[in-house]
Parts: sequence; structure tokens; C-alpha cells
Amino acid sequence: MRDPALICFGEVLWDLLPGGKIAGGAPMNVACHASQLGLRSQMISRIGDDGPGHELLALLNSKGVSTRFIQADPNFSTGTVNVTLDANGSPSYDIAQPAAWDFIHPDNEMSDTVKEADALMFGSLACRNERSKSTLFELLEAATFRVFDVNLRPPFFSKKLLGELLRKADIVKVDYEELNLLSGFWAAYGEESARVDFLKSKFQLEMLIVTKGRGGAACFDENGCIQQPGFRVEVKDTIGCGDAFLAAFLSRMLTGESPASCLRYACAVGALVATKAGGTPAIDTAALQRIMNQQNQ
Repeated sequence: MRDPALICFGEVLWDLLPGGKIAGGAPMNVACHASQLGLRSQMISRIGDDGPGHELLALLNSKGVSTRFIQADPNFSTGTVNVTLDANGSPSYDIAQPAAWDFIHPDNEMSDTVKEADALMFGSLACRNERSKSTLFELLEAATFRVFDVNLRPPFFSKKLLGELLRKADIVKVDYEELNLLSGFWAAYGEESARVDFLKSKFQLEMLIVTKGRGGAACFDENGCIQQPGFRVEVKDTIGCGDAFLAAFLSRMLTGESPASCLRYACAVGALVATKAGGTPAIDTAALQRIMNQQNQ
């Protein structure tokens, strides 16, 4: 049986941290982790025709991610983000604009490939420029299964944009702060379950996943809610933890495992990534198993 195919759309870039540069961009992080975890992953993006762009291509190829639909832009540079970390290792981002990934162009071969894939994953940041946004919406029409990682980066979102993207999604992943912001846009307040029920109903979502950092995660679908407590680890930084979580969840979901199994595995992978620097560290299976063997508190 073939491995499921996941296509990720959006930004590829370099995160510029105090200790040096690390490859990043949420969709790219998801694609890299998905490849490690057994999916056939592919990236749709755009780089500058420059040294940093060529480095990203080499990195993605080394991680088994198909770069067939990563375009080279003659006018705009490969994206960069200045990242600062607080005392808890949580990042803040200053995202350079414009960048090559703002100008992703469509083509028929790309659309046909998306149509054949098991899932298309996308976020909100790639829609900050009308060119990439238009391409994404063309591909969303072709996709058979659509996964929206909300991934809000001020000031690059609005109620209107998020509503448009939510209406195109089958599965949505948010963190607890994003859940509160989204539900607040439509004046839906109250307990977490009430906020989730409102969003699921309004946008006809099959599943909504809420990540909670050290608190674990919750998955809401037609059968109700599954809660997974967090795993205790010593945090190095939290860059890419949510991306690793999503890749891990999809790696199990697309092979038919239960939501509870997907959620536990995803929380463990996200916790493991938090123990390492950067967004796409190697997944050590022995270390992952030790985390999964923990007694949750």
C-alpha cells in the first residue's frame, strides 16, 4: 500500500535567531516532519534565485520533501524572519515583506497534483499578498481534503480573510489563543466547547483541533471531544512544535488511525520537538517512545 501524499502550500524562509539562521515557515516545517513520519510530502512555494533559496532547496531535498513546485523568482529575495525568544522559549516574529513566497503562481500541473493528493495543508500567512492568495484559492478548489493551520501572524490577517479560509477547510488546527480570537470575531463566547461548536457549525468543519502548549490538545469531531494531556519535557524552544504536532496527527489520520491515537502521538511529537532547537529537528524514535511512555499528570 502506498504512503499517503500531503502537499503543503505557503512560506519557505529562514528564521534569523540570536544563535544563527534556521530554515522555517510553518508549511515547510509540516512538510519536513511529514516526510520524516512516513508521508509523501511536497511543498508548493517560491524562493528567490539566490544563495539562501538554493540552500532551502538543498535542505528540503535532503529531508525527502519534493521541491517540484518550488518556483524561483527573478525579482524578489528568499524570505527571512527575525525571531526573538522570551524567557520561556516562546518566539516572536518580524516577517520581512515582500518576499518571493508572496508571489506563488499557479499552473495546470500543480492543480492536477493537488487533486490527486490525500490532503492539502495551508495557513493564513501566505494570503498576505493577492498573488499567492489567488493561487491558493485555485488549489483549494482542486483539493479533495483541505487542512487549515490557522497560524496567525499579526498584522497579516483579518476577519474577512479568516472567514474565507475557514469556509474552504475540512480540518482546522488552532492554538487556544487563536480559538478565542476566531470565536470572538463572530461574538461566540463561553466555554471552549461552546466556541468550538459554534465554529464547527458556522463553517461546516469536519474536525477542529485545539493545541494548548504544556496543557496538551483537544480534538472535536462529529463524535464529540477527545482530550490529551501534555507530556512533561524540558523545553529548549517552542519553534515548530505546532507544525510537528500537525504533521504527526496527519501521518496517523491519513493511514486510518483513531482520533485518540492521532492526538496522543501528535502531542508526543510536538513535545519532543520542544526539547530541541529550531523547527525541524530529527525525530529520534527512541526519545519519542520514552515521552509516550510517560505517566501523564
